[in-house]
Amino acid sequence: MNKKELIAAVAEISQLTLAQVETVLNAALNTIQKTMIDQGSVSLPGFGNFGTKVREERKGRNPATGKEMMIPKAIVPLFKASSQLKESVNNSKE
Repeated sequence: MNKKELIAAVAEISQLTLAQVETVLNAALNTIQKTMIDQGSVSLPGFGNFGTKVREERKGRNPATGKEMMIPKAIVPLFKASSQLKESVNNSKE
C-alpha cells in the first residue's frame, strides 16, 4: 500500500474527503518527523514508538575493496512495534 492508497482507505472508513485525509496524514507525518529531528519520540499505544538512536563511530570494511575504514557517528530513525501490533500481525495468519 502506498500513500495514495492509504489516503483513499482512510477516507472511505472515516467518511472524510481525500483532501481532508491527506492534510491530516501530512500533518501527522511532519509532526513525527520534526519530533524525531529534535531527538524526541512519539508513542502511539497499540501501534508502536517512533524515535531515534545514536550510532557511535565504529570500524567497518568497504565491501568492494575489503579495506578497513571508520564509519562516522550517525543519528538513525527507529521504530519499535508494540506487542499488541506484533500479536495482531502474527495472529492474522491463523
